[in-house]
Amino acid sequence: MSTAALPADFLRAIAESFPADFLTREPAELQEYGRDWTRVYAPAPGAVVFPRTTEEVARFVALCHQHRVAVVPSGGRTGLAGGAVAMRGEVVLSLKRMTRMEPVDLLGNTVRVQAGAVTEGVHQHCAPHGLTWPVDFASKGSSTVGGNIATNAGGVKVIRYGLTRQWVLGLQVVTAQGQVLELNGALEKNNTGADLRQLFIGSEGTLGVITEATLKLTRLPGKQDVFLFAVPDVAAVLRLFRDARQAPLVLSAYEFFTDKCLARVQRHRKLRSPFEAPSGCYVLLESEGGDPAAVEAWLGSLFERGLVTDGTQAQGAAQAQELWSLRESISESLSATGVLHKNDISLPVANLEAFCAELDAVFASRYPGWEICLFGHIGDGNLHVNVMKPDAVEKADFFAHAKQSDHAMFDLVRKHGGSISAEHGIGLLKKDYLDYTRAPGELELLRTLKRALDPAGILNPGKILDA
Repeated sequence: MSTAALPADFLRAIAESFPADFLTREPAELQEYGRDWTRVYAPAPGAVVFPRTTEEVARFVALCHQHRVAVVPSGGRTGLAGGAVAMRGEVVLSLKRMTRMEPVDLLGNTVRVQAGAVTEGVHQHCAPHGLTWPVDFASKGSSTVGGNIATNAGGVKVIRYGLTRQWVLGLQVVTAQGQVLELNGALEKNNTGADLRQLFIGSEGTLGVITEATLKLTRLPGKQDVFLFAVPDVAAVLRLFRDARQAPLVLSAYEFFTDKCLARVQRHRKLRSPFEAPSGCYVLLESEGGDPAAVEAWLGSLFERGLVTDGTQAQGAAQAQELWSLRESISESLSATGVLHKNDISLPVANLEAFCAELDAVFASRYPGWEICLFGHIGDGNLHVNVMKPDAVEKADFFAHAKQSDHAMFDLVRKHGGSISAEHGIGLLKKDYLDYTRAPGELELLRTLKRALDPAGILNPGKILDA
């Protein structure tokens, strides 16, 4: 479908029923809002619309259903699976104007916000009350609540707080026919049948459009300590993690990255490593509480037992941010310094060690001599595998080889009971591999849900599953 394929009577109805600035077909806007961070697919939306209220979203989606016009819901477009890409003339439904945040409910510890509210903005809105929505990741300055919920976003604090779905009490959703649903409100307990709210969390905009959410809040953490450790390899990362689980502290984050990731960050961001000698891997550990004397004794024992080769502790908030920047700048730095093929996989934490021991063999056989940048959230079993394009390899050949080689990695993921997508979703990028994680019966049930909730197939078509 090209931009010219949008029905004339559909465009006429929008012009008559919505504000003048509701729809744009400006080429620059189409390019901007038709893509997400994947940068793999060329955007080709037919138009972009900018509603301000749920009522406008509902009227617009009903109009799309009437005219069989496909819709791609769009938030901060920070996804990495092609879930917010419009490449076949769809209309992008951007929620960027829906940013209202209501006053914090200090008795219920909740806040209701529109789907376009930026994650970091929610944090700042709640912080003066000593509260936070503990969904946190590097893209918090541009990701939106609706997108976070639609993809069940993970991030760097999952080991402490869990995924996004654990922090959503209620949803307002517009169905494919334009009906507005209020799901669960601000209830902690609601034992009245299947939890319909959970159908839409993680469904990537294929079953309905999330327009508002009631978020569950928790207290801001107390004093947090941030450490960076140097260890020789991934096996040592896992040994340290096993030990940290038993340490006299509460883990709020356990992140790791390889020396190749650090080199890319230093090249792009010019950040300084706190260590003089290089190491194969680095672990960023953030913790809350703990008896200072007991923690100090544990830290000293790490060197005595050979679990780390070097380490540093942040002395204050500024140094803590410097250490976090080494980890949070990785995705940006990889994209800025080369062409790459990304994978976001997860394993049961108990199976990580066995999986990682076999992963090197996959790299050696499938990517001989290629640069592999590995990082992730070891604390929740999530690895980000990034294959960098060698200078001598043509871009098209690189992607063709890398995509074909994914089968070997996903075979290994399936063998160890893992998932082909930990936190980025399926979108366009991963749908060909979904059967590595989902059984045939599950896939058919997902198709049944899609047909029941979106019989005309207008919501984010082609994402997760083909029709």
